[in-house]
Amino acid sequence: MEKKKKKTRTIKTTKTKRAAGAKKTGPETPKAKTVTEDQRKVLLELMRDPLYKPMKLKELAILLEVPKSRREELQLALDTLVEEGLIGKSSRGKFGKPELFTLQGHFQGNARGFGFVTVEGRDQDIFIPGDRSGGAMDGDEVRILIEKEEKGKRPEGRVLRVLQHANTELVGFYQKQQNYGFVLPDNQRITRDIFIPKGKDLGAVQGHKVMVRLTSYGDDQNSPEGEITEILGHVDDPGVDILSLTKAYGLTAAFPEDVTESLAAIPDSVPEEKKKGRLDLRGELMVTIDGEDAKDLDDAVSLSFNEETGLYCLGVHIADVSEYVREGEALDREARKRGTSVYLVDRVIPMLPHKLSNGICSLNQGEDRLALSCIMWIDRKGQIVDHRIAETLIRVDRRMSYTNVDAIITKQDRRRKEQFAEFVPMFLLMKELSDLLRDRRYHRGGIDFDFPESKITLDRRGRVTKVEPYERNRAHLIIEDFMLAANETVAEDFYWRQIPFLYRTHEAPDPEKMRSLSLFVENFGYYIRSGKTETVHPKAVQSLLGKITGSPEEALIARLTLRSMKQARYTTECSGHFGLAAKYYTHFTSPIRRYPDLQIHRIIKESLRGGLGPERLRHYEALLPLVAEETSALERRADEAERECDKMKKCEYMRSQIGQEFDGVISGVTAFGFYVELPNTCEGLVHVNSLTDDYYIFNENTLELRGERRGRCFRLGQPVHILVADADKVMRTVDFRLIIRELPDKETEQNGKRLDQGDRQQ
Repeated sequence: MEKKKKKTRTIKTTKTKRAAGAKKTGPETPKAKTVTEDQRKVLLELMRDPLYKPMKLKELAILLEVPKSRREELQLALDTLVEEGLIGKSSRGKFGKPELFTLQGHFQGNARGFGFVTVEGRDQDIFIPGDRSGGAMDGDEVRILIEKEEKGKRPEGRVLRVLQHANTELVGFYQKQQNYGFVLPDNQRITRDIFIPKGKDLGAVQGHKVMVRLTSYGDDQNSPEGEITEILGHVDDPGVDILSLTKAYGLTAAFPEDVTESLAAIPDSVPEEKKKGRLDLRGELMVTIDGEDAKDLDDAVSLSFNEETGLYCLGVHIADVSEYVREGEALDREARKRGTSVYLVDRVIPMLPHKLSNGICSLNQGEDRLALSCIMWIDRKGQIVDHRIAETLIRVDRRMSYTNVDAIITKQDRRRKEQFAEFVPMFLLMKELSDLLRDRRYHRGGIDFDFPESKITLDRRGRVTKVEPYERNRAHLIIEDFMLAANETVAEDFYWRQIPFLYRTHEAPDPEKMRSLSLFVENFGYYIRSGKTETVHPKAVQSLLGKITGSPEEALIARLTLRSMKQARYTTECSGHFGLAAKYYTHFTSPIRRYPDLQIHRIIKESLRGGLGPERLRHYEALLPLVAEETSALERRADEAERECDKMKKCEYMRSQIGQEFDGVISGVTAFGFYVELPNTCEGLVHVNSLTDDYYIFNENTLELRGERRGRCFRLGQPVHILVADADKVMRTVDFRLIIRELPDKETEQNGKRLDQGDRQQ
């Protein structure tokens, strides 16, 4: 019988043959004696006693009067209870209640074999070495023991037990052997291949992308096993790549039958009875400003200026989706299940059916629509001095694109000015107000990370023809500023009403991470101020980003600063938004594509109509914490799916560029090499093994790779010239080779001396 070789994550390598159904085996061990119920009962009762304090094996043996000849039996009983999670064991060998020594959290795998466990209430994740993962897979709920915890370092632990498996089905690449096969999971965080016994492959052949249902999760000796339930197509077939991705993330564009049946009751136009009792704004000059390809237009804006009062009147008008999606009905249940629309390269997985998102809830030009409006009066300093939130009836006068508006206000395009002459004064007024709002946000400390997004162009067969940065012009900033103003206004209004609500929270960064960042930027002559409590104010981060603008180290420090920030999430507590330096913030402006916005609209409308009595308040107090937790998780899933889709298509594009040379910038440095980002936003790895001119050592403090002999250094933000060596779409990897341009001898020597001096200063 042959053992399965260590897995190699490549579709080009054929694994060593293994007899069908064979298991990994190790040296035979004597069968352990069974732990009796009496032994279990005695130990559990003892450790649950309020007076019991954790003890070692020897102490327990003395307490329980267990002779030396039976201590192995006691050890077995204790170890069994630890394995079952009924008791815990400390790193010093003491036994007690599990909650005294262990933690419960979610395991996040890494393609390199190790992982991290996120525990609610702890700022830092716990590092789990590869040989301490206990067979846990990415996403599993686990119980862990912290084995090492030192000040200033990430705690380290091991998985004691998998409490709940996150993966019942996986998508992957099928490798056919003679009498069996393997599925290499698409999820790079799952590093164990799935063994497929003979007769369980559904006829799949080498190269098929498949869905596999797990029948066994394996252990330290045995691989996970499964059976193929669906063949998605060959890896090279058009569309199979994104189909595989949507299956892997549980995304589906099709809606269940009960949802499609309910659409018959949705009107194509607003019924007259629905228009009654609303604030009629159809006489206001109003536009939508979106991308050329957008079909779900859920926000419109209006703006005027009163010379007598010196106030701008800004109206942000949002589609009243809650009028058609009622709480608890089929549409609402499905929208909550999806949480958000997902925007992939070639398709959108919508939160709501097209009849709503592209129809009655889309603020189409010239059509009456129901809206929820936030009308704000703003002075010449950009301060919102008054506001009104109301159910409204609106009619958009013109659908505008970002490109056309930017051409008018930035490029002064004569042709477009003539084409949209009626709206030009309002667009210029929008730019004026946007500048005021942005300036006010800047002065209070708002942070703006302006990293380019990717625009990926496909042909009819779904093949990538171009990858380039997505242009964010002045019109984008105008809409962004107006939406931020409305979100802050609504959040503050309902905070002071003291009723249950959903907020968008961005917590202050972890002080330890900011201290590390501060120490790093001091190498470049910068610093980050912190308060007396070591809490960093957004202004300190903003000030740092302002100082590095245009400097060689700008990309380096900006990326590290972003990585030091926490992730925004939905909460029921209004604790502010650090990145915007805002005390109050919510998501109000996109109910077509975000469930929290839809839920917020319901609360606003009930409040406006005076219907939030004690029963409804209790209802929302119970419901909103669940919605906040669910939608935060669904948002992370959507973000990850979108990133993976972009990454996959970029790998496909870079495969067509093999052999081509590019200038790029180092975007990440590790012990195994450095990543380079190209101007088109594609990224690849220069592996340290390909740097043959010297032996390179990784400096974790300065995030640099430095040649031991010649002093050549590679660091974040440094420009380099590379050649595209390889790209693997399945594995999501791009390999670059550095094209070294030799430094003159004197420059090399000075470079080495300068680095030596820097090391001494640290």
